[in-house]
Amino acid sequence: MKKAIIALGTLATMLLAACSEDFITVKHNSSEPLDEYIIDESRMYQVLTAAYDPLEWFDYFYQYNNLCMVSDIMADDIYCGGSNEGDQPILVKTHYYTATAIDCCNQIWTIAYSGINRACHVLENVDGVPGMSNERKARYKAEATILKAYYYTVLWKFWGNIPYYDRNLEAPYVAAQLGHDEVYEHIATRIEEAIDMNALPMKVSGGEEGRVSLAMAYMLYAEVVMYQNDESRYAKALGYMKEIIESGQYSLVADYASIWLESGEWNSESIWEINYVSEGGVRSWDAPIATGGTIYPVLIGIPKAIGDYAEGWGFGPVAKSAYEMYEESDIRRDGGILNLEKYAEENDIDLSGYEPRWQNTDYWLNKYMARVNGNHGFLGDANMNQGNNQRIYRYAETLLNAAELSALLGQDGSGYLKQVRDRAHSTATGTSREDIIEERHKEFVGEGKRYWDLVRSGLATTVLTAANHEWRPNDWSESKKYWPIPQSEVDKDPSIRQNAY
Repeated sequence: MKKAIIALGTLATMLLAACSEDFITVKHNSSEPLDEYIIDESRMYQVLTAAYDPLEWFDYFYQYNNLCMVSDIMADDIYCGGSNEGDQPILVKTHYYTATAIDCCNQIWTIAYSGINRACHVLENVDGVPGMSNERKARYKAEATILKAYYYTVLWKFWGNIPYYDRNLEAPYVAAQLGHDEVYEHIATRIEEAIDMNALPMKVSGGEEGRVSLAMAYMLYAEVVMYQNDESRYAKALGYMKEIIESGQYSLVADYASIWLESGEWNSESIWEINYVSEGGVRSWDAPIATGGTIYPVLIGIPKAIGDYAEGWGFGPVAKSAYEMYEESDIRRDGGILNLEKYAEENDIDLSGYEPRWQNTDYWLNKYMARVNGNHGFLGDANMNQGNNQRIYRYAETLLNAAELSALLGQDGSGYLKQVRDRAHSTATGTSREDIIEERHKEFVGEGKRYWDLVRSGLATTVLTAANHEWRPNDWSESKKYWPIPQSEVDKDPSIRQNAY
């Protein structure tokens, strides 16, 4: 496999975008080889920052490939939408389980390997930086190792059997393709190694929001262990969840709806977010990796400016069944999903002129849809600079992970589950693993969790059927677990074994 990369050996084309307003933005345009460029700690920091940069591209990189939406349209709560069935056919094929090696979300592959490349640059150069303390070097190594593991986790979950390497490739730029179980073992082991460095803070300090923390590393570890159903690591993962809980540094936010506002970014519940900044954002169609905001809120917005909501393109409508699964008292229902007719009635809004698009339900993902002035201060393209962070790990998931891992280990984790339900004003009482999976269903609508939960729990074959879906013509099967590997990658390295799909 010849990697699609942004920077290989130089910083000439490496755009170093900020991970938050205070996570310094640097741009270097020289053509010095990387090992000659990194002459001090400040330049090493630039290389570390560059390893974070591809995280921001997952919403759009010449293809609409937001990880939450791409995951959710394979499940049962979020439809594809758009103007018609021919709009964004790659997303439609993902939605229908008919993706091919040519028609698939192949830019996710490119972005993830770009991130791996950049993380490896950090790991391969940090020890040689003069004047840099061993403590600081250890933190950079731990951050880069966790970032690399995160990028590999994305690839592993979508494709399973992937080329894997821990040091950057040299000509002819190919790496051995490993089976999905081997890839998992490498990911889990690298995360354990990074954690054992004891170099990461449980929570990053103010101004560093977006950097890897120990809690984020713990959450990534729990995610991969639970997805793999690796019983040998359940106890360790549960221990990590308990450390987060007992640290007292995170807590649930009482007002669920407030989590998704700009003012709710990096609240007490947030463990890790991918930062997008509208102020001064210069991202545009011809510069999709430039510093700035995200296009995702516009993509899934209502196709008409209504009340507090800016006009969007009508992708990602929410299934009516998702809205109706909640109790009337559950604040997650209207805190996470917009019932358009209810909203219009309560705010005396005339919906005349509103033209529903394909797969319309009149329910929208309140968590991420575009708000009025959501791109304030933008300098590039208005649609591409929405300043809504992508929430990746929340403390609510820590509690639900602890509850599920406890159940899997035959322990009582009902107290963790109760905290989530009490915040939601839910009266549910079941404590089985199936009950916890359903609680995750309610907690994480539109957050890219549901599909993976169904797959790892064995529920996908019975839930993701054509009979249970208003639009999908095909059933999910085990052969659909891993996407076809992009044909462009197979062409570059004929030794790659294609996934059956």
